[in-house]
Amino acid sequence: MPRIKAITTGSIPSFLDVLLNFAESDRSSSLADQDNWLSQLKAKQEGSLVMYGDDTWLKLFPGLFSRADGTSSFFVSDFTEVDDNVTRHVPWELMQDDWNGMVLHYLGLDHIGHKSGPRSPHMIAKQLEMDDIVKLIFKAIETEELFRSTLLVLCGDHGMNDVGNHGGSAQSETSPALVFLSPKFQTISNGSECPMALPEGNFHYYDMVEQSDIAPTLAGLLAFPVPLNNLGVFIPNFLTLWSEEDQISIMLQNALQIRKIVKETSGSSFDLESKGRSGCEQPETDEVLSCLWSQILHITEAGSQPCTVDTLHVLTKFLRHAQKTMSNTASEYDLSRLHFSIGIAALANLVALAVCATWISEANPALLWSFSLAFFYGIMMFASSYVEEEHHFWYWVASSWCGWLFFKERNAGRRENFFNDISPLILILVTRVARSWNQTGQKHAGKPDIARSVFSSHTLIFWLLVTLAYLNSAWNLSRCRLPRIPGKASSSMFLTLCIAALRFKTAFTNSDAPELCIGLPRFFVSLLENTPLVAQCRLVFLGISATFSTAVFAKFYFKLVRRKNGI
Repeated sequence: MPRIKAITTGSIPSFLDVLLNFAESDRSSSLADQDNWLSQLKAKQEGSLVMYGDDTWLKLFPGLFSRADGTSSFFVSDFTEVDDNVTRHVPWELMQDDWNGMVLHYLGLDHIGHKSGPRSPHMIAKQLEMDDIVKLIFKAIETEELFRSTLLVLCGDHGMNDVGNHGGSAQSETSPALVFLSPKFQTISNGSECPMALPEGNFHYYDMVEQSDIAPTLAGLLAFPVPLNNLGVFIPNFLTLWSEEDQISIMLQNALQIRKIVKETSGSSFDLESKGRSGCEQPETDEVLSCLWSQILHITEAGSQPCTVDTLHVLTKFLRHAQKTMSNTASEYDLSRLHFSIGIAALANLVALAVCATWISEANPALLWSFSLAFFYGIMMFASSYVEEEHHFWYWVASSWCGWLFFKERNAGRRENFFNDISPLILILVTRVARSWNQTGQKHAGKPDIARSVFSSHTLIFWLLVTLAYLNSAWNLSRCRLPRIPGKASSSMFLTLCIAALRFKTAFTNSDAPELCIGLPRFFVSLLENTPLVAQCRLVFLGISATFSTAVFAKFYFKLVRRKNGI
């Protein structure tokens, strides 16, 4: 939702938008009352809009689309149907002439990234599928007279890191691709080498723009008003489509629109009427915008024809500086109030410590350890980077606790059981293996780990461990006999349930990460593919329900029988 807001309104999302992204029933999460290019496009020549894909668009813009078919974005295991549900509408819509704009929001690439990362074997096939959709639409634009003035915009709302997640500040997460396609662009560009030869990890591509720049650029290219709350800047690459006079007009209208927002936000501190300064060397930070605006007024109101290059340079500089200033305003807080609140909290903790001082001095080491743990864990919450890597804190806690237990037993001088003496060291070793099992967090995301580096090339070891885990579960369950049911019957029920669960696990893995099923017998994989995943899942849960119901029924039935017999 935050990224769609930036793309459609040109405004800057806030932390509240992230929360409203999950409040689907909250009316305040809608953008229906905010000016956006969708509404402007629909109002132009009494047109209509169609949308297929992520149903977030339908929640943000209720009643705006004439035809729509939304798909939930939270079933991340679905790589196919979420996109097929979009693609099936495209050929038919390309034969219609009753819409001004069509939004297609595909989810497959995002789902693959979340499930198995950008290097998943599913990724190339899905990218080729998206290439075919772009070819289909662009071919219609090139060949059909109906679409001779159509613009195709291909963009991502976010990127992803090495493990397929997003929401952080890594360059790969904040640098999605953006492409404008139209045969008319051949008049301003002969094309560029594709793909570009870029060093590893470079996400700058041909040029860098803000996501909010899409809204004013569409407004200029499609000739409708810029959204009122827009903070985006018209992308200068397209200016050569117009004459020099029109170029200045487009950028000036963009500047006037953002100037109004700056004026309303800054009040009298933004001096719009100062016209005398043309240089403004080394202005103060809060005077830069006023100075730049004075230069714009000086150039545009001069008696002679203004120089196009100089005018565009000053306009772009003003727009970019205003965009940066207003974007920072959204994250400016009253630090004095924050400091005051932190001081009150610290004072409350000191008072609590003073009250509990006697009790703490008499407490045993375990309680002191727990108190220290809570104290240091609380300090971590003051930095987002510590929150992102919180698991490392718990790794350290587990290892240090086991080490303390080892030295405690060693200093006690007891040598009754050798296994008990070394068990803390074994736990430290197990913890270390667990740390290497899956790389999580932000800093080490995508680094080699056991799950990706070892099991991907040693699938038989992976399935051996999985099978042993399920067999261990079946063994432990079989030792817990169901009440009033013969031992063999009870064990058979638990074994059947675990086999059904193992089969579902294997079938789901074959569908979600087929590279992990390489090496399994082909007939076994074919058997899994012939049975729907939903049916296998239902079978497992029906087995769990039947086992639980049998245990409850047997317990109460025999209790009732004993009561009737007076036992």
